[in-house]
Amino acid sequence: MNKEISLVTGANGHLGNNLVRLLLSEDKKVIATVRNPENRETKKTFDGLNCEIKRVDLMDKDSMLKAFKGVTNLYAVGAAFKMWSKNPKEEIYDNNVKGTQNLFEAAASCGVKNIVYVSSVAALDFTQLPAKESNGYNGDRRNWYYNSKNDSDKLALELGKKYNIRTVLILPSAMIGSQAHKLSYSNQLVFQVLNGEIPIDTNITLNWIDVNDVALGAYNAMQKGRDGERYILANETHTSLQESVRIAAQLYPELKLKIPKKAPKFLLYTVATLMELGSKITGKEPLLQRHYLDMFYGVRQDYNTSKSKTELNFNPKSSKEALIDALKYLKEEWNFNKN
Repeated sequence: MNKEISLVTGANGHLGNNLVRLLLSEDKKVIATVRNPENRETKKTFDGLNCEIKRVDLMDKDSMLKAFKGVTNLYAVGAAFKMWSKNPKEEIYDNNVKGTQNLFEAAASCGVKNIVYVSSVAALDFTQLPAKESNGYNGDRRNWYYNSKNDSDKLALELGKKYNIRTVLILPSAMIGSQAHKLSYSNQLVFQVLNGEIPIDTNITLNWIDVNDVALGAYNAMQKGRDGERYILANETHTSLQESVRIAAQLYPELKLKIPKKAPKFLLYTVATLMELGSKITGKEPLLQRHYLDMFYGVRQDYNTSKSKTELNFNPKSSKEALIDALKYLKEEWNFNKN
């Protein structure tokens, strides 16, 4: 065990950085990889952490061949996590799928023995609820991010088998919580709740999970997960936007947060159309998108996590507990003035 070297890609991200901290607390020798090690903000994320920092770009296989030498356990965390882009095929899909191909090829060349690959609940079939691993993949092809996670999930399993690398996949839901050096997609939504920026309930549910529970799930997946298996790291039941705002309002009555009302789909569709048109002018992601409404309006994001509980000892905070902790962290540490 003392000869093990653990490498984490995307180590300056929300999950990646918390995973690095967990591995160090377990006395593991850790290599943290980022795209730009010289970036000042990136360096701050590793203050006080006794780990080696190396450059890795998922689209640059040579950078991985240099970084992966001598690595035993690889945590493939780095990925493009965004629902919209001016060029989604290249910036989202290719980054995640081609990046997965590059990572496994480099890992095979360097003799990596074990990979825990971070997939997503986006790679699950939501037509049967609660969603579970054995139901298969999401067949809806309207969103480039969801496409990328479905296809890279399958590819990771295929390449693990091809190169004889023990490969375990974890599928987290909406990760929130502490040790965030920048606002992730999910933490940004919690921050909007705090700021009273949820004017309506879009009837798209959420499944909050504490990022540290996911980090521990990833670590346990490396220790005891079965080769070629997928494990959902989520809570069993969803939380609505209304309930999320209600929890924040009860926690901080002085903020006088208004509970958003649900809007009919036709109205949301009209708003989404206008926002998408505006995004073509501004180049900024629309807050609401039609295909996302088509995919998830009214869908309860509930999951069967029995496999993770049984095989990985996965026992996360409830969605409500995770949300309360995230609200407290963001209010105290971000103080409503960071972006």
